[in-house]
Amino acid sequence: MNEVQRAKIVLKELNKFYPKTPIPLKHKNIFTLLISVLLSAQCTDKNVNNVTKNIYPKYYRPEHFVKLGRKKIEKLIKKIGIFRVKAKSIYILSKMLVENYNGKVPKTFEDLEKLPGVGHKTASVVMSQGFGFPAFPIDTHIHRLAQRWGLTNGKNVVQTEKDLKRLFPKKYWNKLHLQIIYYGREYCKARECYGIACKICTTCYPKRKKPLKTKKA
Repeated sequence: MNEVQRAKIVLKELNKFYPKTPIPLKHKNIFTLLISVLLSAQCTDKNVNNVTKNIYPKYYRPEHFVKLGRKKIEKLIKKIGIFRVKAKSIYILSKMLVENYNGKVPKTFEDLEKLPGVGHKTASVVMSQGFGFPAFPIDTHIHRLAQRWGLTNGKNVVQTEKDLKRLFPKKYWNKLHLQIIYYGREYCKARECYGIACKICTTCYPKRKKPLKTKKA
C-alpha cells in the first residue's frame, strides 16, 4: 500500500467518524479566535475555553485589550500556561491591530505572522477557521498522526504540511485538519495507540506489530 492509498483510507474513515467539525476553540469574532489560538500554545483547548468564557462577553476587540493594559490581561489569563508571555503578546498585538490595521485582523499569512506570538501554525488556523482560506495547520498531534499513518517521514512540521497538502485535495484541508485533531484525541492517542491499535493505523498497516516511534515536531 502506498501513501496515496493510505491517504484515501484516512479521508474515508475520518469522514465516517467526523462528518461535522465544529471549531473547538470558542470565540466571538475573528479577533477572539486569534487570541484563543495564541492562548492555546502549550495549553488544552478546554482550559482556554474555561478562561475565555469569562473574558469575551466583555472584551472582544483589540481596543478593549489596549485599554486593559498588560497587567490586567495577565490577571484575566493567569490560569493559562506562560500567561505573562502571552499577555505581553496580546497587548502588543492588539496595539498593532489598532494602529496599523484599523482594529481588524489582517487576511494574509504575511501580515498575521508579523504579529507578536503569531507563528505559521496560528496564522494557518486563523486563515482556515476565521476566513475560510484553504490552509493545513500542523500541530504536534497532526505531525505524530501523519507519521503513524505513513503520510510523511516526520522530518519536521514544515515537511509534514507539504506532504499533507500534496496528498489531499485543497478543498478538504480545512475540515481535515479538525478531523485529524478530533480523531487523535479520541482514538489515536499519543500513549495508547502507538500506531498499532486504532482503526486507521490497523487499516493502513495491518501487519505492524511493534509500537511506532515517531519523530517530534
